[in-house]
Amino acid sequence: QVQLVESGGGLVQPGGSLRLSCAASGFTFSTYIMRWYRQAPGKEREWVAVVSTGGNTNYADSVKGRFTISRDNAKNTVYLQMNSLKPEDTAVYYCNVRLNVALNYWGQGTQVTVSS
Repeated sequence: QVQLVESGGGLVQPGGSLRLSCAASGFTFSTYIMRWYRQAPGKEREWVAVVSTGGNTNYADSVKGRFTISRDNAKNTVYLQMNSLKPEDTAVYYCNVRLNVALNYWGQGTQVTVSS
């Protein structure tokens, strides 16, 4: 079965960096677009970044220039490098894969807290 397992979250000071990882299994990782989302307390889940099968990337305006999404198809893993973190980046971060219109999978999430 499809599994997505995020890791790498934690507490970081404003201006700091974190790298999130999402280990995927149960599907042919290299052939699917991978996405990161986040959900802050009391807010809707929002899209953060996407990486295509060929490595093309796109970002939400709120993180553009600070976050970098990448993938390692040999390790079935997608990453989110987060630099210049701000308190408003505090959220639970989720990775996501859509195998088709009916099969949309999420990981369990990893908490990122940006605070001094």
